Amino acid sequence: MNRFFTLLGGLFWAQLLSAQISMMDIQYPSNTRSISLPSGVQIAYTDEGETAQGPTLLFIHGLGSNLKCWQKTTEILGKKARCIAIDLPGYGKSSKGEYAYDMAFFAQTLREFIQTLGLQNLVLVGHSMGGQIAMTALLQDSTLAQKLVLLAPAGFETFTEQEKAWFQMVYTPALLKSTSPEQIRKNFELNFSKFPADAEFMIQDRLTMRETTEYERYCAMIPQCVMGMLQQPVFEQLPEIKTRTLVLYGENDALIPNRLLHKTLTTKQVAESGQARLPNSQLQPIPGVGHFVQWEGAELVNQAILDFIR
Repeated sequence: MNRFFTLLGGLFWAQLLSAQISMMDIQYPSNTRSISLPSGVQIAYTDEGETAQGPTLLFIHGLGSNLKCWQKTTEILGKKARCIAIDLPGYGKSSKGEYAYDMAFFAQTLREFIQTLGLQNLVLVGHSMGGQIAMTALLQDSTLAQKLVLLAPAGFETFTEQEKAWFQMVYTPALLKSTSPEQIRKNFELNFSKFPADAEFMIQDRLTMRETTEYERYCAMIPQCVMGMLQQPVFEQLPEIKTRTLVLYGENDALIPNRLLHKTLTTKQVAESGQARLPNSQLQPIPGVGHFVQWEGAELVNQAILDFIR
């Protein structure tokens, strides 16, 4: 009986601790700010190099990530240009809500953020899903940015209706919520060719989130984002994007293409197929790195972006 009450008490305190932890408790850069948009969405962002001459770079993270993924880029490029990195709605320390979480919603929020801050001479920089969001935003408004940088972008790989149905079956809130800490670590490691020690915070942040009351909402959001990418593709519309574009990809990317559905495709083929449809673009592979190209290949990526914006 005593053991029963000990276990019950342990569960009580574990639940109480979980209820007290939120994303606001996760350590963020000291210069993180927040702004309320006219739509009511609250956006968390960092702003470095405000006094620097030259363009403003706006960084958009990918699926399951947040603005912290750009720290290796903004801390270097912030010495040469203004660098703003945002948390998309539903992510990090931005507002959570019953949003659409599709590409059109994210792109519209991005445009609203740009207009609210009055950003000009703009370069959009998007990683993975963030790349597809940036392309969607330019398809909504071709004058939004002067240049575009796509890092391992979603949107170049295309999927059949049957393959989309497979994603809908696999990416469910229940499955994501049941992901063990061990599998979370493995999932993060797939983003890299060789997992670097300085990326450990990404795993720890996710494990912390797993213990919060926000995690269930997060697990419900991710499938919406995945289906948003699939149901609002950009591949056929790429020729409409006339913006000067730099496409970067890691040669050892294990996530693009999808290895289960497209076994005969290579990352190089996917990157080339998308870049070929962008009329004013150039393609640069980053050797020895995986999908998280801006972190694992930071030095080469930073130099490529600097060369491109000059």
